[in-house]
Amino acid sequence: MQFIDRTRVIVKAGDGGHGKSAFRREKFVPKGGPSGGDGGRGGDVIFIVDQNMNTLLDFRFHRKFTAKNGENGDIKNQYGANAPACYVKVPPGTIVKDEATGKVLADLTEIGQEAVVCKGGRGGRGNAKFANSANRTPTFAEFGEPGEAKNLILELKLLADVGLVGYPSVGKSSLVASCSAARPEIAEYHFTTITPVLGVVKTDYEKSFVMADIPGLIEGAADGVGLGHDFLRHVERTKLILHIVDASGLEGRDPIDDYHKINAELKKYSEKIARRTQVLVANKIDLPEAQENLPRLKKLAEENGLKFFAISAATREGVQELIDYTGEWLDNYVEEPETEEEVVVYDENEEDPDKITISRNISGELVVSGQNIEKLVKMTNFLNDEAVRRFQYIWRIKNLDEKLREKGAKEGDTIHIGEMEFEFRD
Repeated sequence: MQFIDRTRVIVKAGDGGHGKSAFRREKFVPKGGPSGGDGGRGGDVIFIVDQNMNTLLDFRFHRKFTAKNGENGDIKNQYGANAPACYVKVPPGTIVKDEATGKVLADLTEIGQEAVVCKGGRGGRGNAKFANSANRTPTFAEFGEPGEAKNLILELKLLADVGLVGYPSVGKSSLVASCSAARPEIAEYHFTTITPVLGVVKTDYEKSFVMADIPGLIEGAADGVGLGHDFLRHVERTKLILHIVDASGLEGRDPIDDYHKINAELKKYSEKIARRTQVLVANKIDLPEAQENLPRLKKLAEENGLKFFAISAATREGVQELIDYTGEWLDNYVEEPETEEEVVVYDENEEDPDKITISRNISGELVVSGQNIEKLVKMTNFLNDEAVRRFQYIWRIKNLDEKLREKGAKEGDTIHIGEMEFEFRD
């Protein structure tokens, strides 16, 4: 199965149903009055974490998700039905970002966790809702509010307990294969593993942990060299890092230098990753050349306060001791807030919906922007005189004429609000 950890999707929430303009004209009901019902609410687009998914591969073939629209209101104060939500399944560890702003909309880590990424539009109000002592027979109703539409970026950060880091061909895949049921491709050339590999390692009958082989880390990975820049994000959620080095040095590299270079890349990518607990693991000790480097590696571990293990993934020498220690460490692991990753999730409620911004487009024409004013334009039926008068009344309350004059609006200028154009009259 292909591993996809970043993709782009298009989501569109349902529009609200239109309100109804109607009057009761029944026998024995004098002065029946307005009886138009409200439209139903459009469906939300909701992302939900599914434990059966571990990649974003499904989104490679299905990129657009649209919720249904709410039903229109009807006569006799009948409300339109609300549309059901559109649920989209994502794997645990998914971060949802708005492509236009780059803001994080949701960080989905727990099984069953939900996040509304696009809100459905409110149903338009029927004319019965606008009846009052001053206007007992309103003839207008609102259009439904359009649902939100967004282009989203989905990024997957694997939820693994233990991450394996190290240069290519140091034996990370061999270690995963030796202690779990995962079967990554293993060969004697660099970048054999081109996607992260997850393996479940059992420590006893009831306990286990998830180990992730993070491929492609070399010097310059944080700047995009090799494959590491694509997969460094997967190290962020791990609790423990097993730093694998080739004790034999058969690749022509010094394992001490490898250790320092990989740590430099981790620190360059994220200070939090650099502070994460590491275990130094010297692999390939079954080869004669490894014996010369083991004393140096033990000294390195002591100088840096690291736990040290010498193993051979090929013969499984020392592997069980490493697994036992890792399982015991995870059992005693206590989350520390200062070392946990901070994902700032954008809160749209922080923005003032009544705020109005006036700017000029590339043609020099004035553009009025604001959540509520744009919503009002979309929901107003400009073919109905009463609806237009209501819109003009709200326009005056918001003091838009004065604000436009301050921005240089003159008689006959074109004013843009959403998709509508208005002519300014002074």
